[in-house]
Amino acid sequence: MKKKKLEELLNANSKVYVLDTSVLVEYLDKSSPLARKVEVIFKKALNRELTLYTTSLALAETLYVTSKFYKAMGVAKPNDEALNYIIWLKEYVGLKVGNIDEMLALKIGELKKKLGIALTDCSIVAYALELKGTAL
Repeated sequence: MKKKKLEELLNANSKVYVLDTSVLVEYLDKSSPLARKVEVIFKKALNRELTLYTTSLALAETLYVTSKFYKAMGVAKPNDEALNYIIWLKEYVGLKVGNIDEMLALKIGELKKKLGIALTDCSIVAYALELKGTAL
């Protein structure tokens, strides 16, 4: 599966985006060239120009990766900061979290067999297909 450029995906007609851990964490790395693009996505969500989702599995992974990121940056309480970031995403940015039920779990498993990518990535693709949105 080829990865499309973020710009191409943002120019798609979709108003629904399902965000992977890498997108959610990229925002924190201000030195990353993609951080600014993620900021644009978040601002569009704040302006209700689009709706952002993730899966409960990706949310768990985001908490873990964010905590490691904050620890590497020397933050005094990396776990607390990671949780604060999750709360900020949900309450301020408006990130919605979809739970993985049995049917979605089976779709994720089928995608894992077909695509051979990480299970969390498969959850994003499966949920985007379910919502008729765009996986990022």
